[in-house]
Amino acid sequence: MLHKQDINGIKWIDGVRLAEKDIIKVLEKHNIHELDLKACLEWNQRARVDVYDDYIFIVFHFPKYNSVGKVYESNEFNIFLSEKFLITFRDFPFSKINHIFKKYSEIKTNSNIEELKITTPYIVYELIQSMVEKSFDMLKAIRLDIKELEAKVFEGWSGSLVKDIMVKKRSIVLLRHIFKPQIMVSRQLQSIMGKLYSDEIKAYFEEWEDKLNQIMSEVDILWERIDSVEDALKSMVDIKTNFTVKVLTIFSAFFLPLTLITSFYGMNIDFPSNDLGFIYSLLWLSIVFMLIIYLFLRRNGKF
Repeated sequence: MLHKQDINGIKWIDGVRLAEKDIIKVLEKHNIHELDLKACLEWNQRARVDVYDDYIFIVFHFPKYNSVGKVYESNEFNIFLSEKFLITFRDFPFSKINHIFKKYSEIKTNSNIEELKITTPYIVYELIQSMVEKSFDMLKAIRLDIKELEAKVFEGWSGSLVKDIMVKKRSIVLLRHIFKPQIMVSRQLQSIMGKLYSDEIKAYFEEWEDKLNQIMSEVDILWERIDSVEDALKSMVDIKTNFTVKVLTIFSAFFLPLTLITSFYGMNIDFPSNDLGFIYSLLWLSIVFMLIIYLFLRRNGKF
Protein backbone atom coordinates (compact mmCIF):
# COMPACT_ATOMS: atom_id res chain seq x y z
CA MET A 1 0.00 0.00 0.00
CA LEU A 2 1.57 3.28 -1.15
CA HIS A 3 0.39 6.83 -0.39
CA LYS A 4 1.79 10.07 -1.82
CA GLN A 5 1.19 13.74 -1.24
CA ASP A 6 2.88 17.13 -1.67
CA ILE A 7 2.93 19.48 1.33
CA ASN A 8 4.20 23.00 0.66
CA GLY A 9 6.86 21.74 -1.75
CA ILE A 10 7.67 18.62 0.32
CA LYS A 11 6.96 15.24 -1.23
CA TRP A 12 5.88 12.60 1.31
CA ILE A 13 5.74 8.94 0.23
CA ASP A 14 4.41 6.45 2.78
CA GLY A 15 4.54 2.71 2.07
CA VAL A 16 3.24 -0.25 4.10
CA ARG A 17 4.40 -3.79 3.26
CA LEU A 18 5.44 -2.85 -0.25
CA ALA A 19 6.71 -5.39 -2.74
CA GLU A 20 10.44 -5.26 -3.47
CA LYS A 21 9.93 -3.90 -6.95
CA ASP A 22 7.86 -0.99 -5.59
CA ILE A 23 10.50 -0.14 -2.98
CA ILE A 24 13.24 -0.21 -5.60
CA LYS A 25 11.20 1.97 -7.94
CA VAL A 26 10.62 4.64 -5.28
CA LEU A 27 14.20 4.72 -3.96
CA GLU A 28 15.95 4.67 -7.33
CA LYS A 29 13.85 7.64 -8.40
CA HIS A 30 15.28 9.63 -5.45
CA ASN A 31 18.91 8.50 -5.93
CA ILE A 32 19.10 6.58 -2.67
CA HIS A 33 22.41 4.86 -1.98
CA GLU A 34 22.60 1.19 -2.96
CA LEU A 35 23.41 0.06 0.60
CA ASP A 36 20.33 1.80 1.99
CA LEU A 37 18.18 0.32 -0.76
CA LYS A 38 19.47 -3.12 0.19
CA ALA A 39 18.73 -2.40 3.87
CA CYS A 40 15.10 -1.59 3.02
CA LEU A 41 14.73 -4.89 1.20
CA GLU A 42 16.22 -6.80 4.13
CA TRP A 43 13.98 -6.26 7.14
CA ASN A 44 15.05 -6.70 10.77
CA GLN A 45 17.74 -4.04 10.45
CA ARG A 46 19.33 -2.63 13.59
CA ALA A 47 18.27 0.84 14.73
CA ARG A 48 20.66 3.41 13.24
CA VAL A 49 21.16 6.79 11.56
CA ASP A 50 23.21 7.26 8.37
CA VAL A 51 23.94 10.78 7.12
CA TYR A 52 24.62 11.58 3.45
CA ASP A 53 25.12 14.83 1.59
CA ASP A 54 21.54 15.07 0.37
CA TYR A 55 19.50 12.93 2.79
CA ILE A 56 19.41 11.11 6.15
CA PHE A 57 18.52 7.43 6.50
CA ILE A 58 16.91 6.42 9.80
CA VAL A 59 15.93 2.95 11.01
CA PHE A 60 14.03 2.50 14.24
CA HIS A 61 11.49 0.08 15.71
CA PHE A 62 8.30 0.23 17.72
CA PRO A 63 6.21 -2.64 19.10
CA LYS A 64 3.10 -3.90 17.37
CA TYR A 65 0.62 -6.10 19.25
CA ASN A 66 -0.29 -9.40 17.60
CA SER A 67 -3.83 -10.12 18.80
CA VAL A 68 -3.72 -13.70 17.47
CA GLY A 69 -0.58 -14.82 19.32
CA LYS A 70 -1.14 -12.25 22.12
CA VAL A 71 2.48 -11.12 21.84
CA TYR A 72 4.30 -7.99 20.70
CA GLU A 73 6.22 -7.89 17.46
CA SER A 74 8.80 -5.44 16.19
CA ASN A 75 7.44 -2.93 13.66
CA GLU A 76 10.40 -1.62 11.66
CA PHE A 77 10.39 1.91 10.23
CA ASN A 78 12.72 3.02 7.47
CA ILE A 79 12.80 6.78 6.92
CA PHE A 80 14.57 8.80 4.22
CA LEU A 81 14.66 12.46 5.14
CA SER A 82 15.76 15.50 3.16
CA GLU A 83 14.56 19.08 2.81
CA LYS A 84 12.45 18.25 -0.24
CA PHE A 85 11.20 14.72 0.37
CA LEU A 86 10.21 12.31 3.10
CA ILE A 87 9.97 8.56 2.43
CA THR A 88 8.63 6.21 5.10
CA PHE A 89 8.44 2.42 4.86
CA ARG A 90 7.03 0.16 7.58
CA ASP A 91 6.02 -3.45 8.22
CA PHE A 92 2.52 -2.88 9.60
CA PRO A 93 -0.23 -0.29 9.25
CA PHE A 94 -0.43 2.21 12.08
CA SER A 95 -3.59 4.23 12.67
CA LYS A 96 -1.83 7.20 14.27
CA ILE A 97 0.52 7.59 11.30
CA ASN A 98 -2.43 7.35 8.94
CA HIS A 99 -4.07 10.11 10.97
CA ILE A 100 -0.98 12.35 10.62
CA PHE A 101 -0.84 11.67 6.88
CA LYS A 102 -4.50 12.60 6.58
CA LYS A 103 -3.96 15.73 8.70
CA TYR A 104 -1.34 17.04 6.29
CA SER A 105 -3.59 16.21 3.38
CA GLU A 106 -6.23 18.47 4.92
CA ILE A 107 -3.65 21.20 5.64
CA LYS A 108 -3.09 21.56 1.90
CA THR A 109 -6.49 23.21 1.62
CA ASN A 110 -5.35 25.92 4.05
CA SER A 111 -4.57 29.15 2.23
CA ASN A 112 -1.93 30.07 4.85
CA ILE A 113 0.05 26.85 4.52
CA GLU A 114 3.32 28.76 3.99
CA GLU A 115 2.96 30.33 7.43
CA LEU A 116 2.90 26.92 9.13
CA LYS A 117 6.66 26.36 8.56
CA ILE A 118 6.21 22.70 7.69
CA THR A 119 9.53 20.83 7.53
CA THR A 120 10.44 17.18 7.05
CA PRO A 121 12.25 16.94 10.47
CA TYR A 122 9.12 18.18 12.23
CA ILE A 123 6.95 15.63 10.38
CA VAL A 124 9.38 12.89 11.44
CA TYR A 125 9.16 14.16 15.01
CA GLU A 126 5.35 13.96 14.84
CA LEU A 127 5.57 10.37 13.57
CA ILE A 128 7.94 9.38 16.37
CA GLN A 129 5.88 11.24 18.95
CA SER A 130 2.70 9.41 17.94
CA MET A 131 4.41 6.04 18.27
CA VAL A 132 5.95 6.98 21.62
CA GLU A 133 2.52 7.92 22.97
CA LYS A 134 1.18 4.63 21.66
CA SER A 135 4.00 2.86 23.47
CA PHE A 136 3.00 4.50 26.76
CA ASP A 137 -0.55 3.21 26.25
CA MET A 138 0.87 -0.23 25.56
CA LEU A 139 2.96 -0.16 28.76
CA LYS A 140 -0.15 0.81 30.71
CA ALA A 141 -1.99 -2.20 29.24
CA ILE A 142 0.89 -4.51 30.21
CA ARG A 143 0.87 -3.09 33.73
CA LEU A 144 -2.84 -3.90 34.06
CA ASP A 145 -2.26 -7.41 32.66
CA ILE A 146 0.44 -8.05 35.26
CA LYS A 147 -1.87 -6.82 38.01
CA GLU A 148 -4.49 -9.31 36.81
CA LEU A 149 -1.88 -12.09 36.79
CA GLU A 150 -0.96 -11.25 40.38
CA ALA A 151 -4.58 -11.72 41.42
CA LYS A 152 -4.81 -15.04 39.57
CA VAL A 153 -1.68 -16.38 41.26
CA PHE A 154 -3.29 -16.11 44.70
CA GLU A 155 -6.61 -17.47 43.45
CA GLY A 156 -5.00 -20.67 42.25
CA TRP A 157 -2.42 -21.62 39.67
CA SER A 158 -2.85 -23.56 36.45
CA GLY A 159 -0.91 -24.46 33.34
CA SER A 160 -2.49 -21.57 31.42
CA LEU A 161 -1.33 -19.13 34.11
CA VAL A 162 2.25 -20.30 33.72
CA LYS A 163 1.95 -19.80 29.96
CA ASP A 164 0.52 -16.28 30.39
CA ILE A 165 3.43 -15.28 32.63
CA MET A 166 5.98 -16.66 30.17
CA VAL A 167 4.33 -14.84 27.25
CA LYS A 168 4.32 -11.60 29.23
CA LYS A 169 7.98 -12.01 30.13
CA ARG A 170 8.84 -12.60 26.49
CA SER A 171 6.97 -9.42 25.53
CA ILE A 172 8.88 -7.36 28.09
CA VAL A 173 12.20 -8.78 26.86
CA LEU A 174 11.21 -7.77 23.31
CA LEU A 175 10.42 -4.23 24.51
CA ARG A 176 13.88 -4.01 26.05
CA HIS A 177 15.49 -5.08 22.79
CA ILE A 178 13.40 -2.59 20.82
CA PHE A 179 13.79 0.57 22.91
CA LYS A 180 17.30 0.33 24.35
CA PRO A 181 19.20 0.76 21.02
CA GLN A 182 16.99 3.70 20.09
CA ILE A 183 18.25 5.86 22.94
CA MET A 184 21.57 6.06 21.09
CA VAL A 185 19.73 6.79 17.83
CA SER A 186 17.84 9.65 19.48
CA ARG A 187 21.12 11.19 20.69
CA GLN A 188 22.60 10.95 17.22
CA LEU A 189 19.53 12.62 15.73
CA GLN A 190 19.77 15.47 18.23
CA SER A 191 23.28 16.23 17.12
CA ILE A 192 22.43 15.88 13.43
CA MET A 193 19.30 18.02 13.59
CA GLY A 194 21.18 20.72 15.50
CA LYS A 195 23.86 20.88 12.79
CA LEU A 196 21.66 20.58 9.70
CA TYR A 197 18.53 22.41 10.80
CA SER A 198 17.90 24.45 13.95
CA ASP A 199 18.11 24.30 17.72
CA GLU A 200 14.31 24.36 17.80
CA ILE A 201 14.14 21.06 15.90
CA LYS A 202 16.93 19.68 18.09
CA ALA A 203 14.81 20.40 21.18
CA TYR A 204 12.00 18.22 19.82
CA PHE A 205 14.35 15.25 19.47
CA GLU A 206 15.75 15.88 22.97
CA GLU A 207 12.19 15.40 24.19
CA TRP A 208 12.11 12.08 22.31
CA GLU A 209 15.19 10.89 24.20
CA ASP A 210 13.61 11.86 27.52
CA LYS A 211 10.51 9.85 26.70
CA LEU A 212 12.58 6.87 25.59
CA ASN A 213 14.35 6.96 28.96
CA GLN A 214 10.96 7.03 30.67
CA ILE A 215 9.85 4.04 28.60
CA MET A 216 13.01 2.10 29.51
CA SER A 217 12.48 2.88 33.20
CA GLU A 218 8.89 1.65 32.95
CA VAL A 219 10.02 -1.51 31.12
CA ASP A 220 12.53 -2.24 33.91
CA ILE A 221 9.78 -1.82 36.51
CA LEU A 222 7.49 -4.14 34.54
CA TRP A 223 10.27 -6.73 34.38
CA GLU A 224 10.69 -6.60 38.15
CA ARG A 225 6.94 -6.96 38.64
CA ILE A 226 6.52 -9.92 36.29
CA ASP A 227 9.59 -11.49 37.90
CA SER A 228 7.99 -11.12 41.34
CA VAL A 229 4.75 -12.64 39.99
CA GLU A 230 6.71 -15.63 38.72
CA ASP A 231 8.46 -15.98 42.10
CA ALA A 232 5.09 -15.81 43.87
CA LEU A 233 3.75 -18.52 41.57
CA LYS A 234 6.75 -20.73 42.28
CA SER A 235 6.25 -20.21 46.01
CA MET A 236 2.57 -21.14 45.75
CA VAL A 237 3.46 -24.27 43.79
CA ASP A 238 6.11 -25.20 46.38
CA ILE A 239 3.60 -24.72 49.22
CA LYS A 240 1.02 -26.96 47.53
CA THR A 241 3.66 -29.54 46.67
CA ASN A 242 4.89 -29.61 50.26
CA PHE A 243 1.35 -30.05 51.54
CA THR A 244 0.81 -32.94 49.13
CA VAL A 245 4.03 -34.59 50.30
CA LYS A 246 2.94 -34.20 53.93
CA VAL A 247 -0.43 -35.83 53.26
CA LEU A 248 1.27 -38.69 51.41
CA THR A 249 3.66 -39.07 54.37
CA ILE A 250 0.72 -39.48 56.75
CA PHE A 251 -0.87 -42.13 54.54
CA SER A 252 2.47 -43.89 54.23
CA ALA A 253 2.68 -43.99 58.03
CA PHE A 254 -0.73 -45.71 58.12
CA PHE A 255 0.27 -48.43 55.67
CA LEU A 256 3.76 -49.00 57.06
CA PRO A 257 2.74 -51.47 59.87
CA LEU A 258 0.45 -53.29 57.43
CA THR A 259 3.26 -53.58 54.94
CA LEU A 260 5.58 -54.90 57.66
CA ILE A 261 3.11 -57.61 58.74
CA THR A 262 2.45 -58.55 55.12
CA SER A 263 6.15 -59.05 54.56
CA PHE A 264 6.22 -61.53 57.45
CA TYR A 265 3.38 -63.47 55.88
CA GLY A 266 5.51 -63.78 52.78
CA MET A 267 8.08 -65.64 54.88
CA ASN A 268 5.63 -68.54 55.57
CA ILE A 269 5.37 -67.69 59.29
CA ASP A 270 2.15 -68.66 61.04
CA PHE A 271 0.05 -65.76 62.26
CA PRO A 272 -3.44 -65.78 63.75
CA SER A 273 -4.92 -64.41 60.58
CA ASN A 274 -8.44 -65.55 61.53
CA ASP A 275 -8.37 -63.73 64.86
CA LEU A 276 -10.42 -60.54 64.50
CA GLY A 277 -8.81 -59.07 67.63
CA PHE A 278 -5.41 -59.35 66.00
CA ILE A 279 -6.68 -57.64 62.84
CA TYR A 280 -8.28 -54.79 64.78
CA SER A 281 -5.14 -54.41 66.88
CA LEU A 282 -3.12 -54.15 63.70
CA LEU A 283 -5.42 -51.43 62.30
CA TRP A 284 -5.27 -49.48 65.57
CA LEU A 285 -1.50 -49.78 65.56
CA SER A 286 -1.44 -48.28 62.07
CA ILE A 287 -3.69 -45.42 63.13
CA VAL A 288 -1.59 -44.71 66.22
CA PHE A 289 1.57 -44.77 64.14
CA MET A 290 -0.03 -42.35 61.67
CA LEU A 291 -1.01 -40.00 64.54
CA ILE A 292 2.51 -40.11 65.93
CA ILE A 293 3.92 -39.03 62.57
CA TYR A 294 1.30 -36.28 62.27
CA LEU A 295 2.01 -34.94 65.79
CA PHE A 296 5.73 -35.05 65.14
CA LEU A 297 5.35 -32.99 61.95
CA ARG A 298 2.96 -30.62 63.67
CA ARG A 299 5.27 -30.09 66.62
CA ASN A 300 8.17 -29.23 64.34
CA GLY A 301 6.08 -26.77 62.28
CA LYS A 302 6.10 -28.98 59.19
CA PHE A 303 2.33 -29.37 58.94
